[in-house]
Amino acid sequence: MPEIKKDKEPHITVKDLTMAYGSFVVQRDLTFTINRGDIFIIMGGSGCGKSTLMRHMVGLKAPAKGQVLYDGVSFWDADPAVRDRFMQKIGISYQSGALFSSMTLAENISLPLQQYTDLSADQISEIVSLKLSLVGLTGFDEYYPSEISGGMQKRVGLARAIAMDPEIVFFDEPSAGLDPISAHLLDELILELSESLNSTVVIVTHELASIFAIGNNSVFLDPEAKTMIAQGDPKKLLAESKNPTVHKFLTRGQG
Repeated sequence: MPEIKKDKEPHITVKDLTMAYGSFVVQRDLTFTINRGDIFIIMGGSGCGKSTLMRHMVGLKAPAKGQVLYDGVSFWDADPAVRDRFMQKIGISYQSGALFSSMTLAENISLPLQQYTDLSADQISEIVSLKLSLVGLTGFDEYYPSEISGGMQKRVGLARAIAMDPEIVFFDEPSAGLDPISAHLLDELILELSESLNSTVVIVTHELASIFAIGNNSVFLDPEAKTMIAQGDPKKLLAESKNPTVHKFLTRGQG
């Protein structure tokens, strides 16, 4: 279990962020910091805007108001060349895996390397094989997504997300659709890769097992208040939060 480092170094800062679709506000006044090396959980009930927040943070949707800062530099105020450099330091693993069905697993993983590096085909092939081995899929290079299970597809998505050894890795509901054993193994894999790559990890999830197993920092989004109502280590929130909404969410299934 990772602990938040005492010498906290801000890696991502969300400041006064409002998310909206036209006049419909999803969340407002979001302000929190993700420290370098955190495994940070974005949590809350269905429809609270967890995945929408991730899209704002990775450059897929501009905020209605506020900023997302990487190492103190505002992503949305930066010019396109600076944004592109930020994006090359980020890996994203989507809920479904988001693999291209007409491409082999090796071809899927090699895409960011082909787009953003000048590596040779042989060098890319070596990296692809290494990433597949890291997620426990050695020898599956020439398989197609339809030929492997859903859990394996998620691991391939993770291999692609870490293809360029990113500083930050985002996960959107990584355990969705997995049985408890597969979900636990994926949590362990995320933890191992976070430590080996020395990456900051941001996870969108509502799965309590994952939240408590690997998260060491978090923000809680409330769909009714349309803002954040708690932040910090999930285990401390469970023990200390006086907010009934947060407590109810974190004690689901415990009677």
